[in-house]
Amino acid sequence: MTNLFEIHACDLCGSDDGREIPVTRRYFNDHPLHVCGDCGFVYVRERRSAERITNDWSNIIYGSGYVPRLPAIVARHVYVAEFVAERIGLNDRSMCDIGAGTGQFLEIALRPEYSAIPFGIEPSTKNCQRMAEQGINNFCGTIESYISKTKLTNHGYSIATLLWTVENSKSCRTLLDAAHDIIDDSGHVVVATGSRILVPFKKPLHDYLGLYEGTETPDTHSFWFSANSLQNLLEISGFEVVHVNRYIDTDYLVMIGKKVHTSADTVRHHDNPNDVINYFERWDRDTHDHFPKA
Repeated sequence: MTNLFEIHACDLCGSDDGREIPVTRRYFNDHPLHVCGDCGFVYVRERRSAERITNDWSNIIYGSGYVPRLPAIVARHVYVAEFVAERIGLNDRSMCDIGAGTGQFLEIALRPEYSAIPFGIEPSTKNCQRMAEQGINNFCGTIESYISKTKLTNHGYSIATLLWTVENSKSCRTLLDAAHDIIDDSGHVVVATGSRILVPFKKPLHDYLGLYEGTETPDTHSFWFSANSLQNLLEISGFEVVHVNRYIDTDYLVMIGKKVHTSADTVRHHDNPNDVINYFERWDRDTHDHFPKA
């Protein structure tokens, strides 16, 4: 490790008791992945600056190994749109997608069956151009720069979405705090992720972990959520979790939180760190038993 990295405590509970998950080094170019010894949150402890991580996503990952319009990725966006429309409605509601990528989800939200009013925040210039070509208003930059430059205390969005985005940042707390800032007092946040720690695994571990093509460090995907840890994140960021999908049936974990005026002082939903470590050990073993080339 060089001074390129900064060591982080647990983003949820603040504990410095970060326990390494040993089997994950083989998937991370010998970099470690940690689990919090107090609350069980899984996170990359050694991270570069937010600017470096954002640059990787904007200039390396997009257009190389990560293609957001693959059928599997379209399917998960449609799944989220259906879930949100069913639970809280999308019709004529203003929606801000933080880390909007090429705007694929917002294009889906524009369909007549949903009829949302979309806006995208995205640091990649090419992706913002793509959204503009589709008639989607957007801001090119990070959510922090958007809030700073617009200088509004309440941006008034009805829904903020973070879809497979919150895990790809330096600070998950910063993103949720920003989402809290830009929605109105009765607004909702929607967070979707593919991480489902402690849920029976459906894919080899190298397809769950592993480094993106062109990158050498795992901090482009800094966080790995269980249902417990994702609920903790929403609660300590000022959201009451009101809807959760049946993640046991799918590869997706989706939570909808309603904005409240008070945040949880401490995490309330713990995972046992030893169970988490054992879980990854079993997953690694099964990966190598059933996928010989892993």
